[in-house]
Amino acid sequence: MIEDLKKSETWRVFRIQSELVEGFESLYNLGPAISVFGGARFDETSNYYDDAVKVCAMLSNLGFSIITGGGPGIMEAANKGAKMGKSKSVGLNIELPNEQRANPYQDISLNFRYFFVRKLMFVKYSTGFVIFPGGFGTLDEFFEALTLVQTRKIADFPIVMYDRSYWMGLIDWIKGVLVDRGVIDKKDTELFHVVDDSADIGRIFMQYAAVSSADRPPDYDKR
Repeated sequence: MIEDLKKSETWRVFRIQSELVEGFESLYNLGPAISVFGGARFDETSNYYDDAVKVCAMLSNLGFSIITGGGPGIMEAANKGAKMGKSKSVGLNIELPNEQRANPYQDISLNFRYFFVRKLMFVKYSTGFVIFPGGFGTLDEFFEALTLVQTRKIADFPIVMYDRSYWMGLIDWIKGVLVDRGVIDKKDTELFHVVDDSADIGRIFMQYAAVSSADRPPDYDKR
């Protein structure tokens, strides 16, 4: 059901507050975590599904909890991979007009009514993002992360795009249009990595974790 905001503004504030409190309390002690995004329409017959399972099992065994949107497709594959490893599998589920089915591979499962509260949880509790092939929602998370890092609203953390062939058209447009026309700097294209090998994903995050612990003061907080 679509909410009538004009008639429910006061109660909406309380709902937002309750989602924030539940998210903070549930994820406070999560530890190092990586948010994984990708298309809900890639099922078990897709190579991307298999790749997401393998990548997230690897990251989980490296000590990173995995956070997803909690739904099907790449989200399910990522949570499934996380469950195969030693770290936590987290799903941040969202209420949609066409009801999203929560996948069964979640150690911590939270439900959100509001996208912006859910997005806050992705950013606040992640040490980086992995972007698998996906649609508008995946692109939304990708560009929001880039914007927050570019504007230094959060610390520079790894944003890794998986499968060069899928993303190359977008990357060419970013470099050939946005950079060439001066709306972003050339150095902004260094804010993300593009990889084809899952081992590169593990290497990027382990290097980041090592640098973070060595070079950042104990009270540093990207949030």
